[in-house]
Amino acid sequence: MSDSHSYPHEPTGVETRKLGMWVFLSTEILFFGTLITTFMIFKGRDFPGIKLSDVYDIPFTSVSSFVLLMSSLTMVLAHNALENGDQEKTRVWLLSTAMLGAVFLAGQIYEFTEFYHEGFVLSSNIFSSTFYVLTGFHGLHVFIGVVLLIALWSIGQRQNGLSLDGGMNLEFVALYWHFVDIVWIVLFTVVYLI
Repeated sequence: MSDSHSYPHEPTGVETRKLGMWVFLSTEILFFGTLITTFMIFKGRDFPGIKLSDVYDIPFTSVSSFVLLMSSLTMVLAHNALENGDQEKTRVWLLSTAMLGAVFLAGQIYEFTEFYHEGFVLSSNIFSSTFYVLTGFHGLHVFIGVVLLIALWSIGQRQNGLSLDGGMNLEFVALYWHFVDIVWIVLFTVVYLI
């Protein structure tokens, strides 16, 4: 790498911070893989109490999923704007991504509230517990992503803008955000569609 601001990892030639981000995301894959496997073990079993299939609303969750997937597009547009040196568009797309993530979270909170009122609660049975832990863990990741996006937007507002290297890099937040979106595609398929 010829860039004087990059810090390549000796054996791989990959920037150390980027390598660290990929290692972090790999550990998150293990966490989600374990939670998904646990959910799948209990999914087909018959437990007392109300069932998830009795309360979930596929059209609502589909719209909520579409909103989250659109946030990946706005994240790509933010990264592209930064690469083109357009700080204003970068901030607009970052804020748009954060808002779409917040809308998804609001939808998840609404859905959980509806499930609770229908009687599908965390303590209903082991299956409901695995459902809430799995989807709640993902929701926590979306919340963290929204906080990171707002932090980047705020940094861009206060300073002369964002840069592609150094500090809390937009590229790392974008990797994290796309990871969260991909995980949701898997969760939506496993939890709601299969």
